[in-house]
Amino acid sequence: MSATCIRELIITPIAFGDPPLLNSNGVHEPLALRIILQLVLEDGTVGIGESPGGAARLERLHAAAKVVVGMDVFDTTAVSAAIDAALLPTVPSSHERGWTTSAVEVACLDAQGRLLGRPVSDLLGGKVRDAVPFAAYLFYKWAEHPALDGRAAIGDDWGEALDPAGIVEQARLMQERYGFRSFKLKGGVFPPDEEIAAMRALAEAFPGQPLRLDPNVAWTVETSKYVARELDGVLEYLEDPTRGIPGMAEVAKDSPMPLATNMCVIAWEHLRPSVEQGAIQVLLTDHHYWGGLRRTRELAAVCEAFGLSLSMHSNSHLGISLAAMTHVAAAIPNLDHSCDTHYPWNSADDVIVPGALELRDGEVKVPTGPGLGVELDHDQLERLHRRYVDSGKRSRDDTGYMRRFRPEYELKLPRW
Repeated sequence: MSATCIRELIITPIAFGDPPLLNSNGVHEPLALRIILQLVLEDGTVGIGESPGGAARLERLHAAAKVVVGMDVFDTTAVSAAIDAALLPTVPSSHERGWTTSAVEVACLDAQGRLLGRPVSDLLGGKVRDAVPFAAYLFYKWAEHPALDGRAAIGDDWGEALDPAGIVEQARLMQERYGFRSFKLKGGVFPPDEEIAAMRALAEAFPGQPLRLDPNVAWTVETSKYVARELDGVLEYLEDPTRGIPGMAEVAKDSPMPLATNMCVIAWEHLRPSVEQGAIQVLLTDHHYWGGLRRTRELAAVCEAFGLSLSMHSNSHLGISLAAMTHVAAAIPNLDHSCDTHYPWNSADDVIVPGALELRDGEVKVPTGPGLGVELDHDQLERLHRRYVDSGKRSRDDTGYMRRFRPEYELKLPRW
């Protein structure tokens, strides 16, 4: 058997700390879930990947592990096709299958880069920038996770942010610590006028800095139009104010600013109707659910053809995902806006050896080492896996967690 054939795919679910960040569904729980992959080749080379967690995704990755053994790591298209075919009978959604194929593809590309002594960005056609810009990801948040069921309260050094002054202070801390030059607020938490006030306060505190607001479909079409009018000249774009392609298209007809999404256009079959209806002007890519780094590079070319601008979506993640995001963003010529990242909220529990990645001046330099350019911290991986096992947590439930403290809380979208 060839030295470049896949011998084993090791799948390790983990749990890491997450602050009490508020959103339109509720509030983040104290632990977030991810899955770490180690793709072992016959010659002993190991490529690593990272996936969002949860029981369903864990099950799909175990199914993928059965079909990739014996395949050549350089046959990346065939590897992705084999995984897709294995999942198709039980996972009809291409979007959901994409989570699995992406995680394995990243591990394949990391292994390829290690074998060749070249960074992943080279495997994607070469980098067009040496550093990738990221935006500060601001959240309304509690000062701490309240005490619950005998568990003590869990605080953090970011503090409370429940009004415009709190959001501005959080932004100042983000800029002081990481040098961010653009800012995004996760909205959909308070009535629209309060969030409009927060964005105006940010514009006053950071004049000329790009700003964006994402209420995660918390508003009706009419409310979305109202907010867009009120924030004309303040925002670079408004992200997912209302649900669905038709709803976004209605808002876009009257919006004085571009509309962006990572919710209504999340699979290839969504592109045509969104373009035909003029629903969005900015697409937030995410290699985790578009099928991997190569497919993301292809998506960028399609967006360029149809005049759609590009940014990048983020969920709670660790350093392997940040490295993958940085490599693919470096290889996309038409990256028009800074990328999102949760990394400042979660980096204290990272699973990679420190030193390879750093957010400085609002950017991450593209790693130049082989593959992704990062290494697993195996002791930390074991600690985070033990936390996963001991916690019993197997899925994310922002709404259920909010109801532990506010039993009357109702998930209602749109809310305003």
